[in-house]
Amino acid sequence: MQRTQRLRSGYAEKAETEDSMSLAILKGIANVILVLAAAPFFEGLIRKVTARIQSRQGPPLWQPYLDLLKLFGKEDIESGESPVMQRLGACLSLAAVLTLAWFVPMGAAAPLSEAGDAILVIYLLTLCGVSTLLAGLAAGSTYSLFGVSREMMCMLTLEPLLAVAMIVAAVEAGSLRLNSVLGASVYSLESLPVAGVLMLVVLLFSLQAFVGRVPFDTAEAETEIMEGALIEYSGPKLGLFKYAQMSKLFVYCALLVGVFFPWGSTWPYPIALVLLLLKVAVLVLLITVLGATHARYRIDQAIRYYAALMVLSLVALTLALVGF
Repeated sequence: MQRTQRLRSGYAEKAETEDSMSLAILKGIANVILVLAAAPFFEGLIRKVTARIQSRQGPPLWQPYLDLLKLFGKEDIESGESPVMQRLGACLSLAAVLTLAWFVPMGAAAPLSEAGDAILVIYLLTLCGVSTLLAGLAAGSTYSLFGVSREMMCMLTLEPLLAVAMIVAAVEAGSLRLNSVLGASVYSLESLPVAGVLMLVVLLFSLQAFVGRVPFDTAEAETEIMEGALIEYSGPKLGLFKYAQMSKLFVYCALLVGVFFPWGSTWPYPIALVLLLLKVAVLVLLITVLGATHARYRIDQAIRYYAALMVLSLVALTLALVGF
């Protein structure tokens, strides 16, 4: 009799595990579809608002969708020293962003929040930049090498900022698990720590650089080095890179919301999703206004700016470790 009960209990646990895995997979697919569908819209919003600020009509909101369709419909012409590496870089760029979407809450708990930690999120974010470096090196162009060198300098000073932010959140939550760091009201209104305020300031002032927008688009700099690392790319591969850049904007904003502004994430799914999109829209509008009203920084100016933010983030980390 006891053996029968144990078997039934084991079958029930196995069925529950399979159901939870199926639900996580469905949530992850929903997040990927949301990123792919919403990212071009926010890109169109940036173009439209930028044009309005500069007293222009601007393209329609659906123009990025048309641009992507045009690129994916073109012939895939390969040039450079390593076509295989070019294809790998293009696919890896978008794949890293979409994989990250499985670990970011988007209207509901992150699908794989229990399967990863803050360190994994940092690695995936770094992989997005590494794919661009690989693509630029594979192209072999002088302009692409300039873009790669700038991208590398930016990565060395920018990526640690996000790493410190995730570590500060982990210290405040007392765990590296994503379900503790993301969407857990680490920076709640009732007990907002000084370290959390400082890191929020750091990430808001560095968000423009993380998504590669003016005035921190020094690695592309169309008027200087003609798209930088992506100068030799066209057709579907360029479409993948453009799609990855658009998706990166949306996922970065959603990640920032999940860490610092998770309020309302526990509401019913449709309401929480609408609230997330509104929060992301606010961040995108902030990025747009800064980009439309500032001239591009030189690479040395950008590096000094990142260094100042790094000092501030280290101060925040120190305060978090001592309990402030």
